[in-house]
Amino acid sequence: MSDQIFLTGIHGFGYHGLFEHERRDGQDFYVDVALTVDLAPASRSDLIEDTVNYGEITDSVFTHITSDPVNLIEKLAGRIAESILKAHTKVSAVTVTVHKPQAPVTAVLKDIAVQVTRTR
Repeated sequence: MSDQIFLTGIHGFGYHGLFEHERRDGQDFYVDVALTVDLAPASRSDLIEDTVNYGEITDSVFTHITSDPVNLIEKLAGRIAESILKAHTKVSAVTVTVHKPQAPVTAVLKDIAVQVTRTR
């Protein structure tokens, strides 16, 4: 299946990281989500029941970013992906990218990100 829904740049301020200052001060995180969903039924019916509610998914991602801190963004990405698959049975696969642009590294860079893909 090639139908997808994209949620790009979901922003939240979170306290994820290995270092004490990351847990204390927090930083910006951005999450992109690609949902593989059969959109044919919704494209015919024009009914929300035939697709997934991306507003609900966006709210869930925001909650994951802003609560329950983890050491690694790999863990955060996996947690988000698994929660989407659990809550939205129409999603056959999900790819989650977590961006941590203020990661504590010595080099100047635009972004550090991890990406995970989970399927049913």
